Amino acid sequence: MALKQFKRTSLSVLKGAGVFRLFESSGWRSRRLAILCYHGISLDDEHHWDPALFMSPRDFAMRLEILERKRYNVLPLGEAVKRLYAGDLPPRSVAITFDDGNYDFYSQAWPLVRERGFPVTVYQTTYYCDYNRPVFNVGARYLLWKAGRAQAWQALWEQSERERWDAARKDEALAALAAAAGVDYEAMCRRRILCLMKPAEIAELQAAGVDFQMHTHRHRTPLDRELFLREIRDNRARLREITGARAAHFCYPSGVHRPEFLPWLAEESVATATTCVPALCGPDANPLLLPRIVDHPSLSPVEFESCISGFGLLLPNSG
Repeated sequence: MALKQFKRTSLSVLKGAGVFRLFESSGWRSRRLAILCYHGISLDDEHHWDPALFMSPRDFAMRLEILERKRYNVLPLGEAVKRLYAGDLPPRSVAITFDDGNYDFYSQAWPLVRERGFPVTVYQTTYYCDYNRPVFNVGARYLLWKAGRAQAWQALWEQSERERWDAARKDEALAALAAAAGVDYEAMCRRRILCLMKPAEIAELQAAGVDFQMHTHRHRTPLDRELFLREIRDNRARLREITGARAAHFCYPSGVHRPEFLPWLAEESVATATTCVPALCGPDANPLLLPRIVDHPSLSPVEFESCISGFGLLLPNSG
């Protein structure tokens, strides 16, 4: 904790000395793109449970205010990547992305993004859009946390895989976990906590200008080529049914990427793929291994500013 506070104090001093401004206005930064990564904006206490995945609406609004106040150029993802490789990015270029496509994007994040007129891309996984109950993996971890049994997650996951639970069986397990934790599961479902957006909500936001791209159908990246390609094809087909548009960009679920995935993505004519590697995208970046800044509540405002300027990402243990 003392080291963290020392880092923040040092960054504040460097910011006051103009180091951030120097990086923001440099030719080095103008040739680079910061792709921001978010997952969820809490409907309740999710940011207390897993701050690596969830941020409070207040903290997210503060991030957008920083981008606006510091005059960052927030670009649509597709345009930003094209301009990165064409060498004509505007100064302080940023793209905003959300993984998974939770309902909380619709209810919490989108109103804040829309208020500032920022473009945004959602990497949408699609299976739980049609089976609109809490996603099993995150729902089980959340409810076990509520019950004070977070360490039991691995055994439960292994059992569900071993016994090949279908969606209905997984939902029964979530209901049982909720009862054990003293959580009203049906109320949780009504509030759409840890649920994905429904097809009608995706279509509504797409018509309003939100860009929807691929994140696999079932949020997984099998090592088998045919199963991997099936995830891409099912995801792309379902998104096209919902939005009427053909998705060209992809995000690796949980940031997991392997060398063999690259030719498989190229085979499916995927234009770009983003990771969770903390860095700015430079003009020589592999388009199928684009880095992103994964934002989370543990980053203070000054740390966030240092990262988007590029300076903070050059420090040890950044991001």
